[in-house]
Amino acid sequence: MSLYAAFNARDVPTLLASMTPDVSWPNGWEGGVLRGRDEVGDYWRRQWAAIDPTVTPTAFAVEPDGRIAVSVRQVVRDRAGAELANHTVTHVYRLVGGLVAEMEIRERS
Repeated sequence: MSLYAAFNARDVPTLLASMTPDVSWPNGWEGGVLRGRDEVGDYWRRQWAAIDPTVTPTAFAVEPDGRIAVSVRQVVRDRAGAELANHTVTHVYRLVGGLVAEMEIRERS
């Protein structure tokens, strides 16, 4: 949960320190997959310059393969504050040595 607080506070150093150096991260805004901390940090900075997303965890579960699934309420606003999106998605994390090695976004159906 503290990583979601760090995301909402735009605390990039804390977020990147929670990831493996070769993290695999979905580019949920532009599409594709990012590789490594530098790409993820650059992505977030681009994203936050254009839009203002906030994510709030609402539920946590452990999947059969050991990954952690987190349901989140995602609210996205433009830089003027107008709401662009407000929905629930699931973030699924694979951890290695206590660090995030991979994240997947599952849209609600």
